[in-house]
Amino acid sequence: MSTSRAARTPADPVDAIIDQWAAVRPDLDTAAMEVFGRVFRLSRAMGDRMEKTYAGLGISRGEFDVLATLRRSGDPYALSPRQLSATLMLTTGGMTGRLDKLERAGLLRRSPDPHDRRALQVTLTDKGLVLVDEAVGAGLAVQTEALSSLDEGQADQLADLLRQLLAGAGRTSR
Repeated sequence: MSTSRAARTPADPVDAIIDQWAAVRPDLDTAAMEVFGRVFRLSRAMGDRMEKTYAGLGISRGEFDVLATLRRSGDPYALSPRQLSATLMLTTGGMTGRLDKLERAGLLRRSPDPHDRRALQVTLTDKGLVLVDEAVGAGLAVQTEALSSLDEGQADQLADLLRQLLAGAGRTSR
């Protein structure tokens, strides 16, 4: 890790891992490990915080994802189970379990598709709309608080860098 970076932020557990590798394998370039070690740890920490936030509202992160996907689809907040599965990258079996639970809770309803009687349509209920709006606000508050250690320019730069990294990761194949 560069001295300038170390001078600006306190050491973290990833630094300890990098130092250990440097001691036993000084020939390794661990720059990628520094980045992805932190990305993985951040993802886990924020995932846990989001799960706790949504649990306080009576739903899981996965259930939030279903409700949020319907909400983002716009009025009338309806999609087919196949569209939901494709958007959330879930198997139909995984989607069915989530839909069953959310329907029992009165947060969505399944009905015949008015344009194709052979198909189903999943629609957000009024109760589901209120809950997902509350949940997205609560989740954004948690995420905003986590970003508060960065100024607006740093947060914008981080978003741009992560977008670039994600695009590059999608192009690599091995």
